[in-house]
Parts: sequence; C-alpha cells; structure tokens
Amino acid sequence: MNLSIRNQLLEEAEEKYRSFSSSLIPNVDNILGVRIPTLRKIAGQLAKGDWKAYLATASDEYFEEIMLQGLVIGYAKADIEEKLEAIARFIPKINNWSVCDSFCIGLKITQKHKERVWSFIQPYLASDQPYDIRFGVVMLLNYYADDEYMDRVLPLLDRIKQDHYYVKMAVAWAIATCFTNVPDRTMAYLRGDECTLDNWTYNKSLQKITESLRIDAETKQLIRSMKRK
Repeated sequence: MNLSIRNQLLEEAEEKYRSFSSSLIPNVDNILGVRIPTLRKIAGQLAKGDWKAYLATASDEYFEEIMLQGLVIGYAKADIEEKLEAIARFIPKINNWSVCDSFCIGLKITQKHKERVWSFIQPYLASDQPYDIRFGVVMLLNYYADDEYMDRVLPLLDRIKQDHYYVKMAVAWAIATCFTNVPDRTMAYLRGDECTLDNWTYNKSLQKITESLRIDAETKQLIRSMKRK
C-alpha cells in the first residue's frame, strides 16, 4: 500500500514547489515538492481506510511522507486516548516547523477534550527537545489562547528558556496570539514583573502583535513604544 502512496507523491511532486519549500524550511533536504492541499486530500482518503495499518508501515524517507502521517492522525476518527497514543508516537518524527505546525492545526479533537489534551502537552513544554517544545507551544496558541486558559498559558510560555530559533519564534507567535485574543491580560503580563522573556523573544512578540490586522493603530503605537533597547 505504501509503495503506491510513494508513487502517488512522486507523481504529484513539482520541482519549482520543491525549490520554494526547501528555501522556507532550512536543514530539510528530503522534500519532494508536493503541495499541502494535495497532501491533505491524500491524507483524508487514507484516514477513511485502515489508518492504523498505514501508520504502522508508513515510510519516513521523505518530508511529505512524514507530513502525511501527521495529517492522517488529524483526520482519523478515533477516541481521544487512541488519538493521543498516535500523537505521542508521531511527535519524535517532527524535525521542522512546517510538519509541526500543520500537524497541530489538524488536531481539532483538542477542542472537545481541552483539559485532557492540556495534561498531555505539559511534558512536551518541559522537554529539552526543541520540536517537542514547539509542538506544545503551537498547541497552546491554536487551542488555549483564550480567557479561560490565559492565566495558565502566559506563565507556561514565560517559563520556556530554550534558545532554539524555532522555539523562540513560536513563543513570540503565541504571545502575539494571546494579545490579539485577550489583550488586557496579555498587556498586563508584558508590562509586569512576571514577564521574564529574553529581549529577543520579548521584542519579537511585540513585532508580531504590530503585524496583526486585528490590532488598531493606536495600540500598535503603544506596543512599539514598549520595545526593549
């Protein structure tokens, strides 16, 4: 079965898109050049079949083959515990921001099981592996940047002291998302003593807030004035 999937991916690969994707995802040299909507379509079909058998035998040789596994997990119909088992097996395969972020976006089952998934992601946020941490942070910004969780999310983000570029970028993105969704609480955090972010991450968070189309000009001006020198 998986040989036919490999052939399908090779048929869908585009050299121009491969070159473009490779420029956006550093240190990944196994990209075929298959567009995400195409991968989503294939993943949707696989998820309707024996998705567990597919995951058990799936190849990890190409970027798209790993991406496909993550998408299938998102689409698969399963109860939360079965889904979390599949997620836990997949996370060690994540070695770039693109697979990480597409995978997290697909885990919409989180919306129905927020407390269970909250518990599940805690060890990843405390990991020393950069893409474990990024997985946790991107889950936070996708599903927990709201009034209900804000008092738990901000201290968690503040506690992350990993110097990896894609971790720091994720933390900045998450804080900007928190600001967009819950501005007063996030502003109090950014201006208060509880904020112990390093200068780079703090300033990048401010930059990302000012890039949001949902923030008014006056607020953006205030945010710019808060930049650390």
